[in-house]
Amino acid sequence: MAEVTAPPGPAPDAELNADGMERGVGFLGLLWASEGSIIGSGWLFGALTAATIAGPSAIIAWIVASLIVIVLALVHAELGGLFPVSGGTSRFPHYAFGSLAGGTFGWFSYLQAASVAPIEVLAAIQYLSSFSWASSWYNSNGTLSGVGILVAVIMMFAFVVVNLIGIKWLARVNNSLTSWKVLIPVLTIIVMLVFKFHSSNFSHGGGFFVKGAALKSILIAIPTGGIVFSLLGFEQAVQLGGEARNPKKDLPRAVILSILIGASIYILVQVAFIGALDPKLLTQGGTWTGLAPIPGHHLSPALKALNAAPFYSVAKVAGLLWLAFILRIDAFISPSGTGLIYLTSASRISFGLSKNGYIPQAFERNGARSKVPVFGIIVSAVIGLLFLLPFPSWSKLVGVVTSASVMMYAGAPLALGALRMQKPDLPRPYRLPAAHILAPLSFVLATFIVYWAGWSTYTTLMVAMLIGYALMFASAALHLNPNQPKVDWDAAIWIFPYLIGMGIISYFGTFGSGGIIGGVGVFKTVLVGGNNDLGLYGGLIASAVWSLIIYYTAMSRRLPSAMVDEYVREVYPPPVAE
Repeated sequence: MAEVTAPPGPAPDAELNADGMERGVGFLGLLWASEGSIIGSGWLFGALTAATIAGPSAIIAWIVASLIVIVLALVHAELGGLFPVSGGTSRFPHYAFGSLAGGTFGWFSYLQAASVAPIEVLAAIQYLSSFSWASSWYNSNGTLSGVGILVAVIMMFAFVVVNLIGIKWLARVNNSLTSWKVLIPVLTIIVMLVFKFHSSNFSHGGGFFVKGAALKSILIAIPTGGIVFSLLGFEQAVQLGGEARNPKKDLPRAVILSILIGASIYILVQVAFIGALDPKLLTQGGTWTGLAPIPGHHLSPALKALNAAPFYSVAKVAGLLWLAFILRIDAFISPSGTGLIYLTSASRISFGLSKNGYIPQAFERNGARSKVPVFGIIVSAVIGLLFLLPFPSWSKLVGVVTSASVMMYAGAPLALGALRMQKPDLPRPYRLPAAHILAPLSFVLATFIVYWAGWSTYTTLMVAMLIGYALMFASAALHLNPNQPKVDWDAAIWIFPYLIGMGIISYFGTFGSGGIIGGVGVFKTVLVGGNNDLGLYGGLIASAVWSLIIYYTAMSRRLPSAMVDEYVREVYPPPVAE
């Protein structure tokens, strides 16, 4: 088949309407979609969770994680400007490596997006339980009560209603919510740094570093302390690429600026929290790690209150009652705004998966008036509620969602590296500098975060991956999408060695010790991983080397240029013969 050449320049934005949606989202809407996703429950809980793992050195963890996520954001900035389509993170690997890669990374994308909304709902209910009238919504063991589940359903229903009205109205609501969500953390930082700052906290409670595990505690805090989870969301502008008014210009700017703002706020939030914590609370815990609840151990009422509503508790103990009141209000607004936009994102990712032929075509049908994927929005909300069942607390959900998110991000540098070779002349409004270095580096960094999450989290993620494969196989077997693609085995066969190899490295690695049960009856066995056979540095070296082997193998197996043309013709149609 002859290669189809791309237009000499970028298509006019008004003509980029392949997804059949209304292009009504401007730069501020895209920026605030990403920023509203970054500033959510993470700022309410992340500072405490990270500090209980790494102590004051959690500040270093935030800086390291921010640098990693910024590199990943720059990769998405180029791809988002190159392919301004809905559900972009689920479609970039498809364009570069075909259907197997697209389906795999697309499922990770959907898993991440669908699970964030219930996390935000859970966070809001947990914070609201600090009110006496809402204390019965959240149980002491970290689960929702019957009333709490009902409140969660009502909140998810409200998200659905706002999403169904249409993207313009959604953007207006999100812009208002995000303006508030950015203002309150900034106000809290200023007040706590100026009026309630105990510099001694940075050396007390065991010291700045966790003794005996300084580097390891910092690395563990990045995926499991809510740090990477908090920084996620910059890609929301990319997911709305099919509805952006001026996508080629606005998408890259929105992605880059959102992560710079978010990272700055979170680093300062961590500093402010450590400095503002009442030293008496630190004395009660003994060490920073002693502030967290431990099964079988009793926490004082003050520490229980701290874990239920960290910043509210700190402000209240500090005598800043007016700030504590505002934080209670924000504890509902911030998570709700993030949950709202993530439900939007999940429906756009399922739209993209359907456009690529992996799941039933019903997911890409838009409402006649609203021009939004109605079926995808409703299904995403229902699936989201299921995540509240097996993972009943904020911290338990964070590790799995972070790993799924980073697996999703790992597909982007692979796609960028391949597309630079397959389609070097396509118009790129933003072009990543030194991509030949930053693309493989960002893939290694994404793999590191998955590895740091540990064996138990990785095995849970792989079970979720098998479920995704089963669902896509069922869709194909029942012929629920006429656009079902053939499986591009050759271009993406490296995926299975990558996942298996990372499982082996996690099993012999240092992080997340635990077990998975295999066999039946008397033949049941427990496979315990994370047993530190590789050591701290051995595991890091093994992860890096394996990532680079997979990266360059993937580059050598990429789709031929002519096949890429077939997959991207909805964005760059062939020129019409005169």
